[in-house]
Amino acid sequence: MFIVDRFENDWAVIEHDGKTFNLPRVLVPPEAAEGDVVVISVTVDAGATAGLKREVRALADELFKD
Repeated sequence: MFIVDRFENDWAVIEHDGKTFNLPRVLVPPEAAEGDVVVISVTVDAGATAGLKREVRALADELFKD
């Protein structure tokens, strides 16, 4: 369970399993308040990852031309 502990400037302090971590406030729903339970989901963007790999490969190819 992820609980909004408090807000500090541009950060939301989130408590999880007795520990806290900071999350950019823009990633927290605007209606969230201290004490609210929030759902946090992380997914891999396969399309963006593939695009980034192509970009890095192209830069490396350009850098290490014979």
